[in-house]
Amino acid sequence: MDSTWVAKELSWLSFNERVLQEAADPSVPIIQRIRYLGIFSNNLDEFFRVRVADVRRLAVFSAASKQDEYKALMEEIRQKVLKLQQRFDVVYRENLKELRRRKIYLINEKQLDEAQTNYVRSYFHSHIQQELIPIILDDANPIPELNESSIYLAIRLGYESQTRFALLEIPTSRLDRFIRIPSRKGKRGKVLISLENMIRVCLPEVFRGIFPLETADAYTIKLTRDAELELSEEVTHTFVEKMTQSLKRRKKGDPVRFVYDAAMPNDLLDYLVKRMGLGKLDSMIPGGRYHNSKDFMRFPNLGPAYLDAKPLPTIPVPVIDQAANILSCLREQDILLYYPYHSFNYLTDLLKTAAIDPAVKSIKASLYRVASNSHVVDALLNAVANHKEVTVVVELQARFDEEANIALSQRLTDGGVNVILGVPGLKVHSKLISIVRQEGSVQRFYTHVGTGNFNEKTATVYTDFSLLTYDQAIGDEVAKVFDFIAYNYKRHEFNHLGVSPLNSRERLLGLVKTEIQNAKKGDECGITLKCNNLVDRELIDLLYEASAAGVPVRLIVRGMCSLVPGLAGLSENIEAISIVDGFLEHPRVYIFRNAGEPRYFISSADLMTRNIDFRVEVTCPIYSKPLQKMLQSIIDLQWADNVKARIIDASQSNGFRARKKSGGKVRSQGLTHKFLSTGKLPRLAKLDYRPRVSKPKKKHKK
Repeated sequence: MDSTWVAKELSWLSFNERVLQEAADPSVPIIQRIRYLGIFSNNLDEFFRVRVADVRRLAVFSAASKQDEYKALMEEIRQKVLKLQQRFDVVYRENLKELRRRKIYLINEKQLDEAQTNYVRSYFHSHIQQELIPIILDDANPIPELNESSIYLAIRLGYESQTRFALLEIPTSRLDRFIRIPSRKGKRGKVLISLENMIRVCLPEVFRGIFPLETADAYTIKLTRDAELELSEEVTHTFVEKMTQSLKRRKKGDPVRFVYDAAMPNDLLDYLVKRMGLGKLDSMIPGGRYHNSKDFMRFPNLGPAYLDAKPLPTIPVPVIDQAANILSCLREQDILLYYPYHSFNYLTDLLKTAAIDPAVKSIKASLYRVASNSHVVDALLNAVANHKEVTVVVELQARFDEEANIALSQRLTDGGVNVILGVPGLKVHSKLISIVRQEGSVQRFYTHVGTGNFNEKTATVYTDFSLLTYDQAIGDEVAKVFDFIAYNYKRHEFNHLGVSPLNSRERLLGLVKTEIQNAKKGDECGITLKCNNLVDRELIDLLYEASAAGVPVRLIVRGMCSLVPGLAGLSENIEAISIVDGFLEHPRVYIFRNAGEPRYFISSADLMTRNIDFRVEVTCPIYSKPLQKMLQSIIDLQWADNVKARIIDASQSNGFRARKKSGGKVRSQGLTHKFLSTGKLPRLAKLDYRPRVSKPKKKHKK
């Protein structure tokens, strides 16, 4: 086994364990803890649909010499998931106990009194029964394709010495999963019951007296399928049709996980496994009574406000607010917005202003994921109505948003927008806007480069940077990126931007190599990388080389990290943390000390091979000294976090960073809000960027 490398799938599970830690943290408000259970569950669904599906495919189709390796990884994943599921069940019960302490009760059908039962029956007949479509299973007909976003009741019916099986989809897409009912007579408190438990109360009535039932027992099941899409390399007028067909195939994709109630009787379980064709490589996971815990993400707060996380007010940007308009502001200085601390409305204001400015000639934007009722899209359509030339790149392969993006591309096309449907073989993941404005006899660029999607909804819960700039050199190169997307046979020179797949790898590795040379010369050196995932093998090997040369490397990695810090003779100068808090940490920020003249970059690209080599991504330098200082201060706060920062190390144990007795608490997200509001930083330990040239040691064996 390679001790210098952590399989990305196991590292991802370690990240989801950090989410579960938040669900178990008594200092987190209880409603937020319940919602973390939902986030954990939602994450796990996607993990199986994408990452486990990939490993499963490799275990089947890779060379014979590699198949056993992937099968062993599948078993490691299964064991780790089982442990996490057991931990989830413990945390779930503890949180229900805490809800009860707050007089909020989530009960099952066996805990109802007579009045509550009557209420549930009435609610069932008036709201639920018409939504139910039971399916009686038999050997003569194929089992129906299960909707993987849903949960089902697998039902065992007993009558006249016969046993029949049925399936019933729980209609959570039409009805709330958690429904409030009256409290017990004479008791105080607020009571919720799940939709499936309401159905259990009235289960015989689902079958409308067709069978003279003696018993009817229901057990929850959930199936997760391979989410891989099979797509043609050609982007032609039939591309949307091919995407639509691929989405239909996804709904029939191979199963990769089957979760079932551990109390399910063997005859029903064996029947389902056989009829669904589940095999050895499919993860069959016994669980508790409830599945699709992702619905906890929308768990209501029935108690006082303090039981939920307190929202932070958005911070105004005075230089924009006091300017005549946002375009005139950008002519004076670059702006760096940091969501959700700053309002996403500033971004939509940029587009709305450009849409009605008579001097603006054209707008280009790349859309990966947008909100369902997007003000960004409205502004772009308004620009067409105001006679601007508008070009929008819509990435149809944005995973799980494909259907929405097909509809979006049609809406934009109908509105007169020139729509480009991505690049053959590459996802367009860059976050760009290019506005061209006529100023005198010349045309000038107003440009946006960001780390996150143009999505108002996620901008309230994801942290991300948006650079707004009048820098004409950057503007010209962003325009060239759009030209590459439209005509990808063209090749452009990029002196400022790192552009995947053209020069990102070369630029990134070159920056690391410069720090290695600085260390060897005795100059100031250091690397700070903040990202979602770090799994590119070539970059990791070079970071090991940098560490061995004495370069201090600091990593802030939210999710997967295949690099192993702290190995003697290999990575002892590398430290890594992961921050999981109320906002999802989403930006990519890269800082290189560069012999005392630090270089700062923001990027749409994670440090993964697919992002560096097989997507259209943009890494942009931050040249403004005030913005560099702002960026450094935010990263310094994150590096000093001793409340929500976990240590990433060889053990993958997710231990919290130790806090010195003499030092105060540093919770970076709250302190970042204070810093952006007031401009004041707390006293932080000074970071040492002097070269740490280690004495030669015996090389760590890979």
